Amino acid sequence: MAAAKKQDSSAAREPVIENRRARHDYAVEETLECGIELRGTEVKSIRAGQASLAEGWVLAEDAPPRLALQNVHISEYAPAGAHRQHDPVRPRRLLAHKREIRRLAVEVRARGVALVPLKMYFVRGRVKLLVGVALGRKKGDKRQAIAEREARRDIERETSRRRFDH
Repeated sequence: MAAAKKQDSSAAREPVIENRRARHDYAVEETLECGIELRGTEVKSIRAGQASLAEGWVLAEDAPPRLALQNVHISEYAPAGAHRQHDPVRPRRLLAHKREIRRLAVEVRARGVALVPLKMYFVRGRVKLLVGVALGRKKGDKRQAIAEREARRDIERETSRRRFDH
């Protein structure tokens, strides 16, 4: 029992790196949780919250089925020393089932959707990446989404006031 509580509290301290811009620029239709192949210094940097998903994207190929995370910046881990550093923007292999990779590759090729990294987080000590299958939004679509979100907030605010008024 005590070990479970300790594990829960340590999970709360580990950072969740989000790509907030992706939800604004894209309409995310579905998501897939993938593992990611990293070096030791990369894991330590992510644990320290030193990663950026903002410019990243995912490459999906079905010839040999593979997913690769491109253009994601994971800062160097200074305590490791100069001789053990990783390349901050190297392509990183994503780990998923072969059938899922093939499905994503076919979807990207056929429908013209983008695969965007949405969130990087830890599950039982391992780094996971949430990949979104997304359609790009036009400027008008973005404005409409913002208006809908604000309207939803206003409605929730009014209903919460009414709940506490009586």
